[in-house]
Amino acid sequence: MKIFQRFFIDFVEPLTYSQKSKPPRRGNFGLIFMSYVSRVLIISFLSLLSAKAQVTVDAKLDSADIFIGSRMGISLEVSADAKDEVELPEYDSLQQIVPGLEFMSATPVDTEYVNEGKRMVLKRKYYVTSFDTALYNIPPMEVKVKGKVYKSKNLGMKVIIPFEIDTLHVDSIFGLKNEMAPPFVWEDWNLVFWLSILSVLITLLLIYVAVRLKDNKPIIRRIKTKKHIAPHKAAMQKIAEIKEDKALWQSEDSKEYYTQLTDTLRQYIRERYGFNAMEMTSFEIITKLQEVNDEEAINELRELFQTADLVKFAKYSTLINENDRNLVTAIEYINQTKQEETEEQKAQPEEVVVVEPHSKMTKRLLTAGVALAAFVLICVVGYLCYRIYMLTL
Repeated sequence: MKIFQRFFIDFVEPLTYSQKSKPPRRGNFGLIFMSYVSRVLIISFLSLLSAKAQVTVDAKLDSADIFIGSRMGISLEVSADAKDEVELPEYDSLQQIVPGLEFMSATPVDTEYVNEGKRMVLKRKYYVTSFDTALYNIPPMEVKVKGKVYKSKNLGMKVIIPFEIDTLHVDSIFGLKNEMAPPFVWEDWNLVFWLSILSVLITLLLIYVAVRLKDNKPIIRRIKTKKHIAPHKAAMQKIAEIKEDKALWQSEDSKEYYTQLTDTLRQYIRERYGFNAMEMTSFEIITKLQEVNDEEAINELRELFQTADLVKFAKYSTLINENDRNLVTAIEYINQTKQEETEEQKAQPEEVVVVEPHSKMTKRLLTAGVALAAFVLICVVGYLCYRIYMLTL
């Protein structure tokens, strides 16, 4: 115990008291021990506080002054614990940090980890400019760390004119020059040009599709070619089909029989003489044929059409032999009026346009596509107008 007491007296006393202070009496060992313990606790507490994560915010300028219209960089550096959530200042483009000092841009945040990854240092540079000569006092930049606000120091920046104005020789000072039109640069207008071409093509396509949909016609017409058949040959083939169908011309109801027979004759007359017999009445057809046919052939054909009209519209019943006689009359008329083809006409193929009406589902899908394309076209035209306006400012 005496050795321990001697250790504290000899070694603790110089640490706890200065040379100028009067040391306590050697017998007061308890007082010396308590004083040492309290100082050790204070030092340990201060060490813990210093070891605890601290946040530092530092801002500095690239230069003390800049020329008017030039840009100045403000470097911001934040040191914090690696786990802390840090929010750096954000400014809008052309926002005035202070009156007359405008924000231009900022670099991405550069993060550096130190102290074995326990600490991090965030660095970012903000660029500002000014068009007024003045001495600016930049307020502290605020940084939030875990919701708490930390501020940097104030900064001072001076904006100067890069040249001196000769006020003694006023004749050398001129006023502002007139505005000069910017030179034409194709890179500025190429997007406008190609979007304009695209808009015109989309507009024409929309008009075409809308008209085809309105008429219930296909968007793309399919054209097929078939071998050319002479009108009299096509008519004779059809009559042969009618003749082979005994149930048709031997039936008590002859309406379908005479409908097919007269339609065959109408189609033959239209192709042979060039007028639309399919849309004409029997009387009109006979009147038209009197200009080109002999009267005997016209009389037989007139009787056939009259019988057909009575069957179709007056419910007239015919006999089998009468049906057979009218069939022979149609064959004889075709043979009397047929026109032989030349070799060139035989080799000439015929184009047939296939028109298929749209289904309801297809029409709805096409209508939705037209509406979507129209919306896209409106957006493109709006962007074009905005782009042209900005380029012509």
